Amino acid sequence: MRAARPDLVAIWRRTRALSQESGKDPAEVLSAERLSHLSGVEPGRIPEVVAGTAVEAPLERRVHERFLRLRATRRDKHGREWPLAAIADDFDAPGASLGPLNAGTGLPRMGHAAGVQRFFGVHAGFLLADSKSAVERALALSATTVSDGRDDLEHLSYLTGMTPQAIRLTLDGSAPRLPLKEQVRLRFEHLRRTRVREDGQPHSLAAIAKSFDASGQSLTRLAQGEGLPNLAAAAGIQRFYGVEGGFLLADDTEALSTALALIEGELESAVRDRENPMLAVLRGHDVRSIVTRAGRLSPQGWKSLADHLDDLLAREGQLEVPGTKDGAPTGGVAAEGETP
Repeated sequence: MRAARPDLVAIWRRTRALSQESGKDPAEVLSAERLSHLSGVEPGRIPEVVAGTAVEAPLERRVHERFLRLRATRRDKHGREWPLAAIADDFDAPGASLGPLNAGTGLPRMGHAAGVQRFFGVHAGFLLADSKSAVERALALSATTVSDGRDDLEHLSYLTGMTPQAIRLTLDGSAPRLPLKEQVRLRFEHLRRTRVREDGQPHSLAAIAKSFDASGQSLTRLAQGEGLPNLAAAAGIQRFYGVEGGFLLADDTEALSTALALIEGELESAVRDRENPMLAVLRGHDVRSIVTRAGRLSPQGWKSLADHLDDLLAREGQLEVPGTKDGAPTGGVAAEGETP
């Protein structure tokens, strides 16, 4: 059964109310620029998407525009756009393989899309998600809510496509990273097993593929674990089942983080002076691991770590560079007779 799409206006109002209750400025929390940075949707389209009046762009154009926005807003620590070669080298591909994506003349391979998103530190559905899903996720990240402490591994398994055992290992920081092909196959199997028809039977490959104007045979290799779907098929599968745009691509840690954020949103009416214990465990493991290892570094090692952190912050648009704003140059082109 397909999941119902969320009411973004209602989410917007709840997030605004939560911002006021927590002492934050709603105009800052819900600014179009901030939501655009998180979602990849152009700032001017944010109000239309929330109101449900925006016309969705074709997938190829959407992915192209999101990629250009990543390069424009997540620059290196010197304020320059990352070269295609540097991005592609991060996932062992030639820079030319990103040429069609950069020019808007074709979709990247699924593995390349995953690599681009990992390089820039954005969620696994950043390039694929439709505008409504992208803004919904940005609003969820903007909400300042906590849960009532429910620890429901089965519920998390349903939301993430991970087994309860894999969730435990991920929380402990010891989960092995699956090859992308195997991960996508397992997530697809999970969707078919847990989101069934009204008669309790899995949706047929033909029915799934028909929803995005393809044949059932196009999904056979995916179902058998023999290949990856193209990006259009991946987007269609996720849309058919009503899951977020990164469901098939997200690694276990990100999938679990997304599910926990969703649970936080569902439990926004709970007591707000207690932190979600599952999030606390996840954060605690990450922080302890980093601090323990960093404590053994030499002074030169600390300098290298600081430089690397600057690189990572720059990729994710979190490093302020002199003469820039929100990761993009602010000077522009000087008018004739003016000093740049």
